[in-house]
Amino acid sequence: MDPYKIVKYPLTTEKSVRLIEAENKLIFVVYLKASKKEIKNAVETLFKVKVLKINTMISPQGIKKAYVKLSHETPAIDVATQLGLM
Repeated sequence: MDPYKIVKYPLTTEKSVRLIEAENKLIFVVYLKASKKEIKNAVETLFKVKVLKINTMISPQGIKKAYVKLSHETPAIDVATQLGLM
């Protein structure tokens, strides 16, 4: 599947900024039926980063969020700056 169809857009909330700074995590809204493995491959392909772990959550509104933990070699704040979030 196309990585651009899996990863829809990054979330920019107070919580997401706190996670970027404290835990080296990014939050993305993703395709509802995408698996963790598909999300990991899509994020690694799109942003040229190393992903350590993915946690997913489906909100009551039916939106799937992926919490992406990045490796220490690739700071999340750099990716967030590249995306224009910071």
